[in-house]
Amino acid sequence: MQINQINPGTAFHRSPNRIIAFLFGAVYVLVGLLGFFWVNGVPFAGPGDGSNAIFGLFEVNPLHNVLHLLIGAALLIAGAGTAASAKAANSTVGALYLLLGIVGFFLTAPDGGRSPVNFLSLNVPDHILHLATALLLLATGLGADRGVTRASEQPESQQTQHA
Repeated sequence: MQINQINPGTAFHRSPNRIIAFLFGAVYVLVGLLGFFWVNGVPFAGPGDGSNAIFGLFEVNPLHNVLHLLIGAALLIAGAGTAASAKAANSTVGALYLLLGIVGFFLTAPDGGRSPVNFLSLNVPDHILHLATALLLLATGLGADRGVTRASEQPESQQTQHA
């Protein structure tokens, strides 16, 4: 059995989408795990008091950490899959982070983020990081691996069966 039968499609090192999805996935899983060290006395969902900031900069709560773990896992799985799946994941997660980055400024503006509406315990550094993540994921998802589709990544034996 050849490796391309296990994981068909564009080789990992030749797909910017697979590389970015895997790297960002690993970072978000690590950040999600690390964030649990900063959530003592913070409600599961809702704003913190400022003491719940990773490195004194990025506020988190347990729900925020769980979402980082889920997004990281999705990106890791997509990065380990095909270029088409990584491209879709990068574009989707990038679009969600763009929305979160923009909406986040409105959630935290009136009262500095201490309102119950701020259920993810977001702050301005979070918004900037989310927007930067969005731009990188969207640029990769929409700009790289342009000729890749699910059909083009099927092994030859499966392509001839569908024809």
